[in-house]
Amino acid sequence: MPKNIKKHYFLFVVMMSAGLIFSCKHGTPTSEETPEVKTPVTIVPVTFKSVASTVSLPAVATYMNKSIIRATTTGTIEKILINPGDFIASDQLLFTIRTREATALGNDTQIDSSLSFKGIIKITSHKAGVINSISYQKGDFVQEGDELAVVSEQNSMVFILDVPFEFDKYIETNRNCRIILPDNRQISGTITGKLPEMDMLAQTIRYIVKPQSAELLPANLIASINLVKSSKENAMILPKTAVLSDETQTKFWVMKLLNDSTAVKIIVNKGFENNDEVEITNPVFLPTDRILLTGNYGLPDTAGVTIIKQ
Repeated sequence: MPKNIKKHYFLFVVMMSAGLIFSCKHGTPTSEETPEVKTPVTIVPVTFKSVASTVSLPAVATYMNKSIIRATTTGTIEKILINPGDFIASDQLLFTIRTREATALGNDTQIDSSLSFKGIIKITSHKAGVINSISYQKGDFVQEGDELAVVSEQNSMVFILDVPFEFDKYIETNRNCRIILPDNRQISGTITGKLPEMDMLAQTIRYIVKPQSAELLPANLIASINLVKSSKENAMILPKTAVLSDETQTKFWVMKLLNDSTAVKIIVNKGFENNDEVEITNPVFLPTDRILLTGNYGLPDTAGVTIIKQ
């Protein structure tokens, strides 16, 4: 091959190689040029307020007093003016009984014209309450003293609170309490006394809680009462979702903003805790500190973030 051709071929190869190297060098972005990925987050401040540690215990509605309505004569029940579940007032007419003598003499016979007595005895209530049960039907024969009905006295309705023995020390500071009904309504109550015997199986002490409401509630209604175990003024509080933990639930931390784009990991100690909030006992945060509320899960220390406006 002639020398000129070899020389031109060599120069061509060198130029092609240089161009390929140059294009590869400038076509591949370096790690410094890769844009940083930032996690979208929302933030929340630390709040300072009074908190209380509570324990929720069951309480069952019951009527302490029940009146027995009895027949005052022997005869046949002529009228029953009530039904189970009816609310009755004091001195309300409940039954009428035709005496045995009146029945024997006939419906149209007046036994004693001077007294205008036709042999009909009226049975009335002694106290206001709720008809719990009725023992007889219309037309039944009853004897004097037979039980006709049972009335649960309205003013004797209480809740029986079962308190484990170790929580008995909290009763004195919880004489006034809130009774939480199954529909989340709350009524005020007062712990008025203690029954003399513990529940043998559950080993709980039974207290009587008197509701401060005239509302008529059914017996055996299960409610709950929160006893305050301890309270603290001016505690540092964060929403529960702002506090993260390891798998063993022994180490806790929050992600705190250093600036608008960087969050760092801060180890914390917890105190009081409920379903929604957590008390932070250490370190001490400022009201101006910004803590990640969402987007914080799985973030490393010194993470890039973007604040989402709420």
